[in-house]
Amino acid sequence: MANTKSAKTKVRVIDRKTAINKAVRNRYRTYVKKTELDIVNNSKLEAQASVKIAEAEIMSAVSKGILHKNTAARKVSRLVKKVKAIN
Repeated sequence: MANTKSAKTKVRVIDRKTAINKAVRNRYRTYVKKTELDIVNNSKLEAQASVKIAEAEIMSAVSKGILHKNTAARKVSRLVKKVKAIN
């Protein structure tokens, strides 16, 4: 456990930042899941709309430093590829 005042403060700051990061991560994962659900249901128009929202959320996570830009690009690419494969 932290002993000094500054160490206790840092623990509080880290907890606060962790909560924010978790919220952003959960948010983009939720939109990715919605897109994947639309893909499974073979609803191409809904999937195209939801992939746009998911891409925006993923890129938002990149700008906040939660995801690396290449990881985000890979995730978006795979989602778009799945959407295009819907007949």
